[in-house]
Formats: sequence, structure tokens, C-alpha cells
Amino acid sequence: MKITFLLPTVSLAGGIKVAALYAAALVRNGNQVVLVSPPTREIPLRRKIKSLLLGKGWPKTPRVPPSHLDGLGLDHRTLNTWRPIVDSDVPDADVVIATWWETAEWAAQLSPQKGAKVYFIQGYEVFPYLPRERVLATYRLPMQKIVIANWLKDLMNGTFADPNVALVPNSVDRAQFHAPPRGKQTRPTIGFLYGESSLKGVDLTLQVIQRLAGKFPQLRVIAFGSSPPFHFPHWNADIEFQQSPPQDTLRHIYAQCDVWITASRSEGFNLPAMEAMACRTPVVATRTGWPEEAIVQYANGVLVDVGDIDGLTAGAEWALTLSDPDWRAVSANAFDTVANCSWERSSQLFEQVLLTQCKSASSRR
Repeated sequence: MKITFLLPTVSLAGGIKVAALYAAALVRNGNQVVLVSPPTREIPLRRKIKSLLLGKGWPKTPRVPPSHLDGLGLDHRTLNTWRPIVDSDVPDADVVIATWWETAEWAAQLSPQKGAKVYFIQGYEVFPYLPRERVLATYRLPMQKIVIANWLKDLMNGTFADPNVALVPNSVDRAQFHAPPRGKQTRPTIGFLYGESSLKGVDLTLQVIQRLAGKFPQLRVIAFGSSPPFHFPHWNADIEFQQSPPQDTLRHIYAQCDVWITASRSEGFNLPAMEAMACRTPVVATRTGWPEEAIVQYANGVLVDVGDIDGLTAGAEWALTLSDPDWRAVSANAFDTVANCSWERSSQLFEQVLLTQCKSASSRR
């Protein structure tokens, strides 16, 4: 098959990572894959001046920022300036895949020669900073939808009355994310993913850390993220933060933790929670994305309502105060939760959906 992915500006976001994994798998299976994306939007002059006045320097806009596509050898084509992707930017193909609400709008305008249209939905992108009605309209477009979680399938079936939605769950690379059985850390240790968006709930996580620090004087906190954490005024200087650590070191970060905390207000999936469990770390999370489907209370972690700081604190405290044998049992449960996950299987499902769309489009010609 000839396949085109329409991407937003690439980055180190989880959604780009998943698209990159599928693109690479499709190439390995003998398909011709092209990825098209706009470059970074130019930073407005007013924001540049503000940054300079605040002592942060004159910001530069990287045309193509670091992303999960780097080093994969994929055919990634970036537009010269930020604008919608149009027919002349896209090769003729069998399938064209939208990966974000805006790219779905662009895909809808492409000619049939660009391929059967598929909408790969990795989250419910009705966020306060986005044009709500335009986003909602994309979920009603006559495209084959592929979703990554059961809750998204239910949403598309029910709210958007689309009975033909393919579920292709995300997975975890067991070759990359693994850890041998272990006991509790010498110092009680928690970890979390840093993200600038309020949807990631880092402000809530920091409040949890403050509460836990009062109960565990030797508490160690580790975190990683793609940008420096200067946006949060209450950031604790004692947090051991790594910016954009190499992918092959992430498992060591997860494996240093007694518990992984994710206080997200919204998630399409939450890959770090799955990666942490693959590294034998229990997860305390809010009821959003994959954790809502995977966490069994006090067996492999703790699940709480969105915004429940008391619940997050209590869940982390539960994990930190387990006896070593009990913690080992919970750690083993976390590991077993993702034992049967496989990107190879998910990639096969993804490719099969695309092949079905190719055959369907051919039969209509």
C-alpha cells in the first residue's frame, strides 16, 4: 500500500510517538509511507519581546523541532511555512491518515486520488484553547475512524452515532521498557511526567508532593519532560528533573520509583502509565485514558477522580507504606497488567484496517 500520514507540527508528544511507531512498522512490512507536516508556527513578535523583557532571551523558532520521528529514516516532508496541507503537498496514495482534528479538516478537502480517508483518533480534543465546534465537526466526518481506547470507541459509537469504529489499542515496547523484579527503594521514591499543558495536572502533582514531603522527610522525587519546568512557580528545587532523556534510559527512571503518579485532567491513552507498569512500578492515576481501564484498586495501583488531590496523596502514601513483600506483589501485578501488550499485534491490526479501506475504496471505483 501507499500510505500518507498527515501530522500536526511534529514534537516529542505521545501522539507523534504512536504515529511514528505505526509508520515505521508499515514500512518494515513493505508499504510505502510518507509523512507530511507543517513546520513550527512563527512566534509572534509581541511574545518574543515579552520573553526578552522577562530575561528569558530572544526565543528562536525551530523549523522542525525534535520529535519521535528523528532517527527512524522515514520519508517525512515538512512544508516551507505553517499552513493547511493541500493536494499539491500530498502524493497520490491508497490511504491518507489524519492524526489530529486540524489534519482531519485538511484530509476532508483532499481529492480521492490521495487515498481512502482514515481518521486516527488518539484523544477527545475538545479543549478550552481549541475551536470547539470545528473539533466536534471532525468527529462527524465520513471517514473510517481508528481509536486507541475503549472509551473513545464508546464515545464515537454513542455521541457521534458512528457504529463502524476500529479499536487498535496502544501498546508498550517490551524490549525498551522492562525491569527485573525488585523490592522497595532505600528512600521512598515517586516519579511523574512533566508537561506544560494544564491537562497533564502537574500543578496537582506538585501539591501531592508537598503533602507527601511532610510525611516522608526522605522523599525522593524524579521526573522527566521535553521542556524545562519554569512555568510552575511552586516547582520544588529538590525534584530530580531530566529534560528529554534518551529513550533507552527511560526504563531506568521508571524502575527507580516506588510509585508513578499521573494527575491528568484529560488523556487519550497515557503511555507513560503503561511504560511504568512494564518497568514494575505501581501507578496512582486519575480516571482518564488507559489507567481507567487497567488499574485494579490496590492490586496494581490506585485510581481516583480527576482533581482529587486527597485521593492521589492517599494512593501514593499507600504504595510508599506497603511492606516490602506486599510492594513486590503489587509490583508484579503491575508488570503482569501489560504482559500481553504488543506493538507488533497492534501494528497488524492497524495495517488490517488500512487494507480493508483500500479494498472498499477500490470496489467503489
